[in-house]
Amino acid sequence: MSLVAYCQTKGFDFVVSPINTPGYRRVLFESDGPQSPAMMTWRAGQQAFTPEDLVLRTADNADYIVGSIPDWQSFDSLDAKVRLHSELALKQQFNWVSHLGLGGVMLPYPPSTGPLTNYGRVLTGALGILPYTTCWFKVPCMDENLERDVAEEAQGMKSWERWNSLRNMAGSGSKLGIALEFSGALPSDSVLDRWFAEPVKVIILPEDIFLTNNKGYPVLSKRHQHVVRMFIKFKPYFIISSSSFPKLTLDEFSDDMLEHSFASPHADYVRYLHRTQETPGVIDQFAVGYQDYLQAPLQPLQDNLESNTYETFEKDPIKYQQYELAVERALLDRPIPTNGEPDITVIMVVGAGRGPLVNCSLRAAEKAGRNVRIYAVEKNPNAFVTIQNMKANVWGDRVNIVFSDMRTWKAPEKADILVSELLGSFGDNELSPECLDGAQKFLKPEGISIPANYTTFVAPMASNKLHSDVAAFKDLTHFETSYVVMFKAISLLAQPKPIWVFEHPNRTDIPMDQGKWANHHNVRSGSIEFTSETSGMLHGVAGYFESVLYKDVMLSINPETHSPGMFSWFPIYFPVKTPLYIPAQSQVVLDFWRLTDTRKVWYEWRVSCKVENLGEIHSTPIHNVSGRSSSIGLF
Repeated sequence: MSLVAYCQTKGFDFVVSPINTPGYRRVLFESDGPQSPAMMTWRAGQQAFTPEDLVLRTADNADYIVGSIPDWQSFDSLDAKVRLHSELALKQQFNWVSHLGLGGVMLPYPPSTGPLTNYGRVLTGALGILPYTTCWFKVPCMDENLERDVAEEAQGMKSWERWNSLRNMAGSGSKLGIALEFSGALPSDSVLDRWFAEPVKVIILPEDIFLTNNKGYPVLSKRHQHVVRMFIKFKPYFIISSSSFPKLTLDEFSDDMLEHSFASPHADYVRYLHRTQETPGVIDQFAVGYQDYLQAPLQPLQDNLESNTYETFEKDPIKYQQYELAVERALLDRPIPTNGEPDITVIMVVGAGRGPLVNCSLRAAEKAGRNVRIYAVEKNPNAFVTIQNMKANVWGDRVNIVFSDMRTWKAPEKADILVSELLGSFGDNELSPECLDGAQKFLKPEGISIPANYTTFVAPMASNKLHSDVAAFKDLTHFETSYVVMFKAISLLAQPKPIWVFEHPNRTDIPMDQGKWANHHNVRSGSIEFTSETSGMLHGVAGYFESVLYKDVMLSINPETHSPGMFSWFPIYFPVKTPLYIPAQSQVVLDFWRLTDTRKVWYEWRVSCKVENLGEIHSTPIHNVSGRSSSIGLF
């Protein structure tokens, strides 16, 4: 039986095999003179391979085989002849891979102490030979030759630095993936975090990193288990490698030989780790299909939301649980009248949608034992049909429904409590400040707004995938547009920091009984400095928010304070057109502006990097100047 047939019966996805035999090293012609006839013939491409040069000789099972390029090819050798022949050999190997139609090819990691420049040039030029073949660059997660004098918490970054150099030479749009090889020692979680933002397609587990348990079976250490489980979430392939495998892996073998040499309890153990992964939480289950998918933020003033959008939001139990708690506490804090006035609290739900906040307010009033009169204000004619039905069939006289834009509605009475859910992923990016400015004129002087405030957070981030997805549009507009994204394959270069805040009601800039005359008071700006503990590539800015609904009742998508189980909001991503390399211990400065005119609101942003004693070493232009590419309409 052949190895391929055996592996297919054992449930493996593919086999990694060398393309060439060791004898193919002859093409370096290391001992031949400059006019060697054999060398001249080979250089001319007249006989790229002899049968004895090849392990992979036919296209049989080609889609089941990943071919590996040998590591003796030295693209940055000091010997010009070796450099040239290594390049010619790689192109011939790529042409052979293309001819066979192999499923993939594995590229070797170059010598640790050598340069990468020529390798990057050769590889970038040769990738065009394989338009339909998966290409994986083998990288050790710990290059021990480079880590000897590196502080323990930073060990592992040297491998990332070499990958990053090669990737930058090939261009961020290249199809290079990573085959990350584990070793006995593993980097810290903060270093591994950088790899989560990279296209890691394969994890290589050498047999010699496994331990043996008391039953004689291979297992991984607790640390290795932890790291493997982290990567399983990204759905890479796993390769079990062994120096004990026969060298010519596609030869015919006896069944006994196959069982002895290739039966892999190690692979069974990896499958066990897959089977015993933690059950996905509520957020992960909801996020299926949304992870690392670019979505345009909502434009609630310009567009009427569709029913399925409302339905998605209404499935979030945590958000409405917190709103209900906030309304209940606000009701309980209101003094009971003692002068014979009616004990009725007026609640106005502005932007009522299909009515979930109205239901929250009714339940809160029942829990608090308070009498309420509720107004539900909605401008979407389609959603208004739904709340008409709710009034007729559920709410009755307890709720007054109003078809109007909250900014222009003339209320018949003042509200004690104003409730809204106008927050966006960046806090204010769905124009909550502008909407509530217009609505607060019908709030009593001592009235309560729920939410009371919201704070915007930003952080520098890396994500090769998100940046590549934006770059695929091939225009400036998409690089100057923000996107709502359920982050997965990203790495934060530093923890988020607050950049600005909005509070409601705004008693400072707008008289309580009047509409606003202009929107300049809703302009915001901030310049926030971060320290990146390890090096990384900056592909954009991550945005989050925290909101105080009432006193200590909060909603948050900020990673450090995230409301458990809440999925109504994904973070927001602001790309930069040109990624920036951020050295370890350097300062990243994020400059942000929220700007407005009479018709729209927009964001502008810029990123720069500073190094101690050198000052600013590079920066981006200001993105989205005057809202030229993206904005949020006020009408």
